[in-house]
Amino acid sequence: MSEIADLLPDLVALRRDIHQNPELGFCEHRTAARIAAELRASGIEVHEGIGTTGLVGVLKGTREGTRSLGLRADMDALPIHEQTNLPWASRTPGTFHGCGHDGHVAMLLGAARVLAADPDFAGTVNFIFQPAEEGQGGARVMIEEGLFDRFPCDRVYALHNWPGLPAGTISTRPGAIMGAADKFRIALVGKGGHAAIPQDSPDAILAAASLVQQLNTIVSRAVPPYAAAVLSITEIHGGHAHNVIPAEVMVGGTVRTFDPAVQDRIEERMRAMLKGIEASFEVECALDYDRYYPATINDPQAAADALEVAATVARAELAPEPAPTSEDFSFMLQQRPGAYIWLGQGTQGHAAPLHNPHYDFNDGVMETGIRLHVALARHWLG
Repeated sequence: MSEIADLLPDLVALRRDIHQNPELGFCEHRTAARIAAELRASGIEVHEGIGTTGLVGVLKGTREGTRSLGLRADMDALPIHEQTNLPWASRTPGTFHGCGHDGHVAMLLGAARVLAADPDFAGTVNFIFQPAEEGQGGARVMIEEGLFDRFPCDRVYALHNWPGLPAGTISTRPGAIMGAADKFRIALVGKGGHAAIPQDSPDAILAAASLVQQLNTIVSRAVPPYAAAVLSITEIHGGHAHNVIPAEVMVGGTVRTFDPAVQDRIEERMRAMLKGIEASFEVECALDYDRYYPATINDPQAAADALEVAATVARAELAPEPAPTSEDFSFMLQQRPGAYIWLGQGTQGHAAPLHNPHYDFNDGVMETGIRLHVALARHWLG
């Protein structure tokens, strides 16, 4: 596809412009406007304001057909201060594209240009540009606002860069590919009092210390050894003076699973432990448990098709195991069959992991990503 090579300088410049001007979830106004202008310049029908800042470009093929395909790119940045010192580094302090969504946007726009220039396919491609992937559920909001009712998709794909894979390698798998993400906050409430008279004040700090130890036994003792799960304590807040027993302590963290039954088991054990803590330490416990992203589960046939198509454009390999990180494309896969696909970008100079202040998208893999998008569309709508 020599036409892709001709587009790359412009697309790299576009990607770096988006990188320099990052926007957080549901605030991607400049980014969305830039995308809309690019789509319209290619003659693609544009629908804006879906899920606040989300938008969809609709392209119909020149051949008669009823099939439809959704290709999704996320747009939002992260609340991290960039430390790359690159010429195109973020101009917005404390906000930067540390997950490569700028690259995802550029690759999907490149595919849109290629397909619009030669729409020799049967059916419709919906280019879905989604806001607020980073923990705010932008995909869910777009769906709630009628995404798939307004823009039917018989199948849907999403492509995400993956520093852990060699540059240009494409990988996916049937079934679970990303974990469900739960977050929890536990308030342990006693009475508070003088540290020299502990017998008069239920000790919320002591209760929290015991709770942290108990929570870390759940995966090893309540989850079957053949099931994968992660429970991590990431926050403890309580106390402000050396001679005061605080009235309240907060313990927080995250749970990652791939099986709803395991997810249920972990929450059940957590709630049972809190009852024991209340009885043992004479404190009250309140649990806020939020299952904010479900597991990302690929349709087996869609994943198999993606690997078959990927092999025609680059090196393709079956992912041996899912990742415990999460992705709100999971909401789209609950509604429509499809697959989440990894595009390797791990080369010298691009080895920083996602969500790291030294990360930058590898522009060298952009052509592979565009070719994959185009090939998936032509395969499904052939």
